[in-house]
Amino acid sequence: MPTRFMLYQRDYCHLCDQALAVMAEARAPDFDSVWVDDDAALEARYGARVPVLRDTTDGRELDWPFDAGAVRAFLGEDLPL
Repeated sequence: MPTRFMLYQRDYCHLCDQALAVMAEARAPDFDSVWVDDDAALEARYGARVPVLRDTTDGRELDWPFDAGAVRAFLGEDLPL
């Protein structure tokens, strides 16, 4: 079963590494990582924006920079730090 959330990122991206740390800090539920480097359509859509967190159920997107509070608000969860 696919996960609800996708994190679009690039290989060797220090901002993406930071986003992963923020996701962990926010105690985000399971999500899939999607690398845009080898996909022309994803590169065109997300290339300059990564990392981007996307909700696959409604299409909402959260662009970098984001912090743990922004992630929790995006997820719609009131999680403690």
